[in-house]
Amino acid sequence: MCLSIPSKVVSIDEEKQICTVDTMGISRDASLAMMAQGDVKIGDFVLIHIGFVMNKISVEEAEASLETYREILSLMDEDERRRSVEEDDNCVNRT
Repeated sequence: MCLSIPSKVVSIDEEKQICTVDTMGISRDASLAMMAQGDVKIGDFVLIHIGFVMNKISVEEAEASLETYREILSLMDEDERRRSVEEDDNCVNRT
């Protein structure tokens, strides 16, 4: 199963069609190629899959999901927590 941590858009480069997001304190770039131009704005919460912004979610949905992730992460040691957040959008199907 693949889960995506809500990420907050902190900057947008329209020319390159990328945005920089904050995912629980981790900064990363994501492609906006799958979204309509101008659909994503600074401050929006988005879900990312394999490096692409796939959709926006409401602040309420983001906060509820982030609270659940914080609860899960509180049960992990520091290395596991960081790895989980850094690798959240690099989902590989495992059967």
